Amino acid sequence: MKIETGPRSFVDHPLVQLTLVRFREFRREPEAVFWVFIFPILLAAGLGIAFRNRPAEVVKVGAENAQLAGALRTEKSLAPEIMTRAAGERGLRTGRIVLLALAGAQGGVVYRYDDTNPDGRAARLLAERAILRAAGVHDPAPESDSLVREPGSRYIDFLIPGLVGMNLMGSGMWGMGFTIVDARRRNLLKRLVATPMSRAQYLLSFLLSRLTLLFVEVAVLVGFGVAVFGTPLRGSLWELAALCVLSAFCFSALGLLTASRVRTIEAASGLMNAVMLPMWIASGVFFSAERFPAAVQPFIQALPLTAVANVLRANMIEGAHLSQVSGEVAIIATWLVASFFVALRLFRWR
Repeated sequence: MKIETGPRSFVDHPLVQLTLVRFREFRREPEAVFWVFIFPILLAAGLGIAFRNRPAEVVKVGAENAQLAGALRTEKSLAPEIMTRAAGERGLRTGRIVLLALAGAQGGVVYRYDDTNPDGRAARLLAERAILRAAGVHDPAPESDSLVREPGSRYIDFLIPGLVGMNLMGSGMWGMGFTIVDARRRNLLKRLVATPMSRAQYLLSFLLSRLTLLFVEVAVLVGFGVAVFGTPLRGSLWELAALCVLSAFCFSALGLLTASRVRTIEAASGLMNAVMLPMWIASGVFFSAERFPAAVQPFIQALPLTAVANVLRANMIEGAHLSQVSGEVAIIATWLVASFFVALRLFRWR
């Protein structure tokens, strides 16, 4: 007896049902909602306040005698204190002062400071200028200040695009990898393989669910930066959205690759942390990647998070178009394609 069945609706398509399952799983995990939406905002708020632009700080320095202290007081950025050589040495060791001015031979001045300390180097220049001014030596050319305070040069403007990239990496890799490994651990994948669902449909359902959540998480974090800190958005919003979609797919493919054969949550956690930790440190999320030695720059620039952070900053802060960041876009696309196809070859249901 032949059973007649009507045409299958779009909602009944396996890919649609699998994508809806991804949304239900995410909604039932409050921890995931916190790490994806709330934690990046708290991190941006904390770092934005801690590293906000502030007026120039007054630097504490030591002077061996009243004459040196009086000369140093002519520089408003220095706060000199008269102290003996021994007390000054203790102050340098403990960080109480950053520079000690001592009376040298023939009326000269000896500056004691740590040349690896940026505050010490700055105090050395300020102290020298104050001493010369007190001695009647004037600058050979007139000087004036032209102050620039424009959004884009602040730390928070540097931070927000980096946090967007880090959030895309974390939610993409954990959202993909953890869910697959957990299903494999509970033998759910073994049951799904017996259904008419194809492997490609199962894996694409993760990418489609990420695409929907992507716009929400990016809009929340970027909107927070714009509303609270005035972070600039100088580039095209459509191009920013395209860059975020490409980046999210790239990290989702990496998450798929790391979870393609792992069987336990512990192994998946260790493997994903091993993949993400170098990028957290070296990819320029919290500070510029240019701080690392030139010898490792080719490796750092080839990391996907480095490319993502660079293109997001170029779009948001500099207003760059896609054609101007084609090199970084090529790096992201290469990681996406390579990771996804290798994952398809390595993926195991059991």
